[in-house]
Amino acid sequence: MTEPATILVTGTGPIRTLTLNRPHRRNALNPDLIDALDAALTEAEDDPNTRCLILAGAGKSFCAGGDLQYFLDTADRPGGPTQFLRRVSAVVTRLETSRLPVVAALHGHAVAGGLELALACDVVVAADSTLIGDGHVRNNLLPAAGSSVRLTRKVGDSMARWLALTGKLVEAERLATTGWLHAVVSPEHVSTAARSVAEELVEAAGPAQQAFKALLHDLTTMDERQGLAHELVAFEKHWNTTDVPATLTAFLHRRSS
Repeated sequence: MTEPATILVTGTGPIRTLTLNRPHRRNALNPDLIDALDAALTEAEDDPNTRCLILAGAGKSFCAGGDLQYFLDTADRPGGPTQFLRRVSAVVTRLETSRLPVVAALHGHAVAGGLELALACDVVVAADSTLIGDGHVRNNLLPAAGSSVRLTRKVGDSMARWLALTGKLVEAERLATTGWLHAVVSPEHVSTAARSVAEELVEAAGPAQQAFKALLHDLTTMDERQGLAHELVAFEKHWNTTDVPATLTAFLHRRSS
């Protein structure tokens, strides 16, 4: 009997949806799912027609984190699940650095590794009932796919410390004021909200959007002075490699007509 695909890919136009598909395990991350997600990202990035990705989860949750049974299965190996988690971290970083903007559509649970996936996305929409949290300390674990790096940046220091050090899960509505969640909607409207956001991102698709996304990522590793200098370098590179004057001419022509 053929095992079901761990990533479902839908959409043939500018918006492609990647759906985590281990619903019986609340889409817990295991090697098969991570390998499939990596392959799906490559396929999307290689398709010139794809302008935006939506990352979603099948069944009752977006993603409840790493597959703890798999962690236990690796307990007798040197380093335990560390090699697997290096792979998870690399694929999560691929989401963050992809040339394509990525919209996360959260429902049910976005916990531990599921939270780390969402933190790497550019825009996040969530069902108001979604339970969101780091959760690692509740299982005597530490994050390994970016939570300690990205969480403070996305939700602020105080909320990040609360989520990290208590392991508690909070409903999406509680995070609405942090600015991280673009929209908090009823569960039946999550897909529609994610699609609407993706359509707006597609409207702005192009070399400038791609360069801006890369710039935003680069700046997270720099202090303000380095960042400002790097911003100018990025502007010059974009100006010299893209026909910006043609875009400006068209804009001014439309404005004057």
